Amino acid sequence: MATRAARLRWSVPPAALAAYTAGEWTQSSRRLQPEQKAYFATSPGLYATDPDSKRSSPADPPGSKEDGDHGSVWNNIVQKLDGVTQTVRSGEWVDLGGNITHYIPDWARLLPAKAQKLQRELSLAPGSLADSIWADAKDPDLNPEILRDAKVRVSKDLCAEEQAFRQNRKKHAVKALASYLKIREQDIHPDDVPVIAMCGSGGGLRALVAGTGSYLAAQEAGLWDCVTYTAGVSGSCWLQTLYHSSIADQNFNRLVEHLKNRLGVHIAFPPKALNLLTTAPTNKYLLSGMVEKLKGDPGADFGLVDIYGLLIAARLLVPRGELGVSDLDLKLSSQKANLLNGAHPLPIYTAVRHEIPMLDGQEDHGDHKQKGPEELMRESKSEAWFQWFEFTPYEFFCEELNAGIPTWALGRQFNAGHNQLPPDDYPIPELRLPGLMGIWGSAFCATLSHYYKEVRPLVKSLAGFGGIDSLIQGKNQDLIRVHPIDPAAIPNYVMGMKDQLPASAPQSIFHSEHLRLMDAGMSNNLPIYPLIRPGRDVDVIVAFDASADIKRENWLSVVDGYARQRGINGWPLGAGWPKEGESVEGLREKVDQEIKRAKPPSSTDGDLSYCNVWVGTMEERISKDEPPPSKRLFHPQNTDPSDSDFHLTRPDAGIAVVYFPLIPNSSAPDLPPTSELSRPRPAVASLQQRDSSQTTDPEQPVAPHPGSIDPDVDDFLSTWNFVYTPEQIDSVVGLAKANFAQGEEQVRRVVKAVYERKKSDRLKREEQDLEREHRKRMEGFVPL
Repeated sequence: MATRAARLRWSVPPAALAAYTAGEWTQSSRRLQPEQKAYFATSPGLYATDPDSKRSSPADPPGSKEDGDHGSVWNNIVQKLDGVTQTVRSGEWVDLGGNITHYIPDWARLLPAKAQKLQRELSLAPGSLADSIWADAKDPDLNPEILRDAKVRVSKDLCAEEQAFRQNRKKHAVKALASYLKIREQDIHPDDVPVIAMCGSGGGLRALVAGTGSYLAAQEAGLWDCVTYTAGVSGSCWLQTLYHSSIADQNFNRLVEHLKNRLGVHIAFPPKALNLLTTAPTNKYLLSGMVEKLKGDPGADFGLVDIYGLLIAARLLVPRGELGVSDLDLKLSSQKANLLNGAHPLPIYTAVRHEIPMLDGQEDHGDHKQKGPEELMRESKSEAWFQWFEFTPYEFFCEELNAGIPTWALGRQFNAGHNQLPPDDYPIPELRLPGLMGIWGSAFCATLSHYYKEVRPLVKSLAGFGGIDSLIQGKNQDLIRVHPIDPAAIPNYVMGMKDQLPASAPQSIFHSEHLRLMDAGMSNNLPIYPLIRPGRDVDVIVAFDASADIKRENWLSVVDGYARQRGINGWPLGAGWPKEGESVEGLREKVDQEIKRAKPPSSTDGDLSYCNVWVGTMEERISKDEPPPSKRLFHPQNTDPSDSDFHLTRPDAGIAVVYFPLIPNSSAPDLPPTSELSRPRPAVASLQQRDSSQTTDPEQPVAPHPGSIDPDVDDFLSTWNFVYTPEQIDSVVGLAKANFAQGEEQVRRVVKAVYERKKSDRLKREEQDLEREHRKRMEGFVPL
């Protein structure tokens, strides 16, 4: 059977990434597969700086007095492009010999000319593209936010704009809830409307495509219009970005078609990527954020995450035909227009900062960019943690710091709670979405521990490598503190605010001019934390999990510690899979055996079902003993749902969590007639019987029917796969919709039960208020 480890052949290996960033592209490229080579093909001409030069001295802002210095980031970019031009001359192909030149693609011969054109456009010379971008950046008509002064908001409360949105969304949801629950609209009191949140996991394009299918199914069922919040990690952040763009226009069917049109080409395929970066109008559209960042942010660098964001945006934020690009799609704050009158759910995007405390007496500057891995491991403590940062169209906020800034001020320098404006000049415009999309999806900035998790199944399967696995596992406390690839940087808005923030805030954050942010999946691949933030008062969380390690990582249970630390009542402690005390390997083997028999996985307490429901409790506990795990509701083996309804309607019921994992579903229906896969074809062996050694053409990935997809097996569903055919998209969307259909009735019952509970609670409060008022009147009554 093919395994997840087998798909590493098509992934971008950490060793190759490290080799490339160390300047060893020529040597490492010989060990890469064709698809992996394509990933790096455009990067040598774009990567900003060598790691050594980047670490040796901070980059100077372009346009400063140091602009002519060869150590500046801007000049390094131009020099790298010049290196491509000088090294890969079209005439030099002849010197390689006639036999070899036949294997050189035509686009490679055009690479020097494209690189030279990009070099000219980024030169900042009068009339160049960069010069035009920088002139537009100072135009208030194009960027009205540059006229506004920004300050840091320090508060535990939601910002005023979000509070106003919640009221508008509640009114909008009344009509949607009436239709969804089939009750009269006039019978619904706005206070009884449940606050429903929907979230998607990380997982690159797999999470994007599967999440689109899940959200489309929820929209068709009538649930989407009842939702107040959506939240995402990694690829689910890209999904939210596209939904709120002019490309999808808040229509998931349009989004599916867009993905079919754009995902058939690798994000770094040189002809397409370079064409978008060197041809109007897409070149200015995509490169504006890069120019504004490097020109307007002293000390900014431009690394692999920034390149990645550019390439992702070039694939996802450019519509078919490439001419219909809209500048409004490049700013997160522009999405506020979609939230007017509560018309759509509020999107929450996430990233994390890795706090690595240093030992006493060691210098701690937060970013640790001056130290090598071995030195860092020696000098750092083992107690490292992740700080969560959330991005909404309204605010960029960190709950741990109780501090945030307006989203339109992202990218500015701050000090002592106020933005630092250039003398006699405007601030830079809002940080563009290509840069943010790179941060949200930067899973390759993982620690060495996360990297080893990816390859551990392969290592354990090799004879004689058990000892090596034990050795590496024993060093895990060291590996969790080292990031081989630097995360991206944005200006630190809490500089100089030590006395204004909670005492629990790490000291290192007050010494770092930039925040190093990365994919939130490093901490938890489900964005639950922002949804249970005090003030959001979420009643129901519907989580769609397209993680690559669903059967090995219990992301719901990870929330338990967070809820205890924050004192959050109502979270269903013990939710998730596998059940505590059971072997992960044993449960996985049992589920795998059932999948082989072409049956849906059974749903004993420890097994995953298509739809899994838990509910927490608001009951105050007097005992210090550990509370019992929350009850699993709507168990498939229990045909009577009344018991589950009872637990959901209890006055002390807490947050209800509905969990949909992306797992195989043999009952998934056939694809629509428009799909190539719907045509009759010869019978083939089942997915589980496929020979794992079978080789496939990387240009023509396997595209199974929805009923035969196994996300834990199929290579094309790897997190590191960046090419999907239209047929594969149809298949994954079909699987996600089929899985939602399995739990659609349970979700409806959950929402109805929570609505009935809130209604009952309101009526009791009103009755108690009347009784108190009556007692007051009676106490004031004096008989004659």
